[in-house]
Amino acid sequence: MSNLNDYNAVIRKDGDWWIGWIEEVPGVNCQGHNRDELISNLKEALAEAIELNREEARQAAGESFEEIAIQA
Repeated sequence: MSNLNDYNAVIRKDGDWWIGWIEEVPGVNCQGHNRDELISNLKEALAEAIELNREEARQAAGESFEEIAIQA
């Protein structure tokens, strides 16, 4: 079982580029000129997506809400 903060990336080389997707978060995908750049780009995109989702959830909840940790 993965840690709650662990995500899985599917990556592959495609011509001159490396491309990848985060399995658990739809829409988080990137490319890079090399494998290391791709992984760095994926980490940044994942962090941005999580923060955006967090902000949207808090706005949807309104002024009074409770935040709890959920583990799968």
